[in-house]
Amino acid sequence: MRNTILFLLMIAVFSCESTPAQEAPEEFIRGVYGNPGTLLKAGYSFDSLGMNAVFVRSVSLNREFYETSKKQGVKVFVEFPTLNGKEYLKDHPDAWPIDEKGEKSPPADWFMGICPTHPGFKEFRSEQLKEILREYEVDGVFLDYVHWHAQFETPEPILPETCFCDRCTGAFGAAIDTVIPGETIPQRAEWILNNVDSQWRKWRVGILNGWVEDMGKILKSQQPSAKLGVFHCAWYPADYDSALYRTMGLDPVALAERADVLAPMLFHHMKGRPTTWVGEYVAWLGKTLGPERLKQTQIWPIVQSHNNPGIVSAEEFRQVMIEGSKAPASGIMMFSDQSLVEDPEKIRVMKELYSKGRPK
Repeated sequence: MRNTILFLLMIAVFSCESTPAQEAPEEFIRGVYGNPGTLLKAGYSFDSLGMNAVFVRSVSLNREFYETSKKQGVKVFVEFPTLNGKEYLKDHPDAWPIDEKGEKSPPADWFMGICPTHPGFKEFRSEQLKEILREYEVDGVFLDYVHWHAQFETPEPILPETCFCDRCTGAFGAAIDTVIPGETIPQRAEWILNNVDSQWRKWRVGILNGWVEDMGKILKSQQPSAKLGVFHCAWYPADYDSALYRTMGLDPVALAERADVLAPMLFHHMKGRPTTWVGEYVAWLGKTLGPERLKQTQIWPIVQSHNNPGIVSAEEFRQVMIEGSKAPASGIMMFSDQSLVEDPEKIRVMKELYSKGRPK
């Protein structure tokens, strides 16, 4: 009898040692994007609102906000305005995106992009990211404005053709081992668009992928456990004459191969879409990435509460929160904090949904 008991104990111990411990599933991310400090100033606390994460613009990040967030038990993710070039262009006009006519592409509504191949700008952004990481131990960095100069946060997108500066066309020519013919920018642009358009589009996508890779290397070298996220335009491949790939320079699958989290910008009101579109896009993105990629790359949509254009009702807000939280999403955030402060009913909706874990 004693030998039997010892034998069973030995089996039990061996089984425990040889079976790897199962990691607990990550908690569903429930956050707010923008300047969440607005909520603190209004007298709210993040934990009392059911939040477990904040997504703060890098310009709004400060030590007091960071310490308060950590004390309240929420993760701190920092938005990083990757290819927003408005301020940099004031002192570096040679970084201006050039259109097919050889002219400076004008601002696209409120947004002003930049030439992504400008080496000085990339160095500038790299140093900014390193400075943030030296100062704060973050839970992740979310790259924003990862696209060629354009405007998509509106019912009528602005989609210029860029960038045909000498630097870009020279780099493209070297990539395809071809001297681009033409003495002027318009001549070279015309030749590219008429003769090697598909290669041109692929090259542009590669430039953005390179940005994601390089920013990711900086992040992981300094804080290996931090997540690399990417905010991105939420269009289907065929929308606006395939503008997601052709004009914006985005390939969601390629982004997912380089990032830990994709955050599609599902601003239904800005884009004139029904609330159901939010859930439909999440499902489409999950299917597009496939089950194997979803084991490595998460989907955390950002949905709209912000009252522009017009008013997003509290009920609309409720619906997009629920739609955006559907599987395969493993987190969600809303924009913006100011819209919550202005409407206590939206605060109530968010608190109710977030208290359930995954909003449903």
